[in-house]
Amino acid sequence: MKTQHVMNADPKPFLKQLNVVDWLYALALVAASVFAFSKYGQFMDAYETVFLFGAGITFSVLGWFWKPMRCLVASVAVLSLFSISLYQGDLARANQVFLLKYLIGSQTAVMWMNVLFVLSMLTYWFALFRRSAFTGKVATTLVWGAILMGFVGLMVRWYESYLIAPDVGHIPLSNLYEVFILFCLITSLMYLYYEQRYETKQLGGFVMLVVSAAVGFILWYTFSRHANGIQPLVPALQSYWMKIHVPANFVGYGAFSLAAMVASAYLFSSKGLMTASLPSLEVLDDLMYKAISVGFAFFTIATILGAVWAAEAWGGYWSWDAKETWALIVWLNYAAWLHLRLVKGLRGPMLAWWALVGLLVTSFAFLGVNMFLSGLHSYGTL
Repeated sequence: MKTQHVMNADPKPFLKQLNVVDWLYALALVAASVFAFSKYGQFMDAYETVFLFGAGITFSVLGWFWKPMRCLVASVAVLSLFSISLYQGDLARANQVFLLKYLIGSQTAVMWMNVLFVLSMLTYWFALFRRSAFTGKVATTLVWGAILMGFVGLMVRWYESYLIAPDVGHIPLSNLYEVFILFCLITSLMYLYYEQRYETKQLGGFVMLVVSAAVGFILWYTFSRHANGIQPLVPALQSYWMKIHVPANFVGYGAFSLAAMVASAYLFSSKGLMTASLPSLEVLDDLMYKAISVGFAFFTIATILGAVWAAEAWGGYWSWDAKETWALIVWLNYAAWLHLRLVKGLRGPMLAWWALVGLLVTSFAFLGVNMFLSGLHSYGTL
């Protein structure tokens, strides 16, 4: 909350608050975008060019608003490029080179991500019960390490898809294995932002519970279904819309999951359990509201983009497919939540329970539809 106070107290326009390091960071991202375009521009269409430079601008602004993002982007870039250089254009080296086989290959980096997320959850809970500030810092560091390895795993997997064959190559957002990794990363990043903003680490154990549940799915999907391999895209997914629809969707899913875990902490505290260890009910309520607001905004954007994509792929904006129907249910659920809070002024345990139940609704829309229902989105089945 101190950070928020400092930000509000600074009367200067935002751009005038930026220092030399901020501008150098943005310049480096623009230079990287220009280099990538000069090397691969002949293979890119107009939409992919916009995405490339749009990503550079987006991560520049994110790095300006939230300084830790700069270190993350730089670390992911360096480690990913180093990993890619070890392949030397040969996918078989993934099982031959020590660092690729045990540390920074796509599969091994994701496994390290899984381990670090689970360790961070245990460490956060230990810090909460022992009220240890040092242990809380260790837990936060573990989360940052997990996020780094997860993004490196996705970047290297992207490169590996092109090593299989140029027409197989695609951004790693196409199946449940890949999007569950993305879910873990987005949810954890959002939590870390609010952890810094509210200057509290007491919620880490709660939030990492849902992330660890996603890790459990990744492990099951890998070892039971052997579904972690790279597959060619089905025709419906061979679209530039996938590059923006899927990330926007998972910002929504991540925010709703974060809100649900904060809601669980709210309910514990409102019942007198761990009240002395957790932030105040006012802080928990505010964080729950902000998470749902962000999630609702991105989920709305994702739903609109999905409708445009559907019109291009299937000839209609809306077909009452199972996935579309449940996406509408999720949207209406959180629209009603926000209406009750903003218009009716409702507060307290009822909204917390609603946010928690909302996670079940969201989970079914995210995963249950793929498991139990069929439709135009059946390419995502288990």
